[in-house]
Amino acid sequence: MKRRMLPSIPQSLTVFAFWLLMAQDVSAGNVLLALLLAWLMPLLAARLEREFARLGRLRGGFRLMGVVLRDIVVANVTVARQVLGPESRLKSQFVWVPLDLTNIHGISALASVCTLTPGTVSAELSEDRRYLLLHCLSVDDPDALVMQIKSRYEAPLREIFP
Repeated sequence: MKRRMLPSIPQSLTVFAFWLLMAQDVSAGNVLLALLLAWLMPLLAARLEREFARLGRLRGGFRLMGVVLRDIVVANVTVARQVLGPESRLKSQFVWVPLDLTNIHGISALASVCTLTPGTVSAELSEDRRYLLLHCLSVDDPDALVMQIKSRYEAPLREIFP
């Protein structure tokens, strides 16, 4: 019975604490709302179909972090030049990236990396999880962009999330 009322005590405690931290007020109303959310959110989350992360080789993760950090810095400079330059030189478009990743956690990591890199934003994941739609601020060769994403980000993520 206790398991049904509170499916995850750690999750309830986390929701409770985060609500009070976000509200920045420990009034009676906020505490009651935090208690309600701490009870309700784990019940709702327990009904969701979960896919647990399978982790593979993590050693490529540090190299991937270095690549992503470098790409973020380079993309910031590139985007700044593009935005400050003539608008006619921007070639914004949507690009579908075919995915070899099947693990939803790896796909989420790839979408996050693409969004973190200035100039690209993850827009949609196809229902079959085989394509990721990106909006690119300026792209000359969509095929080259796809190959770059697949080699620089997706390949290491496939090792981490088999």
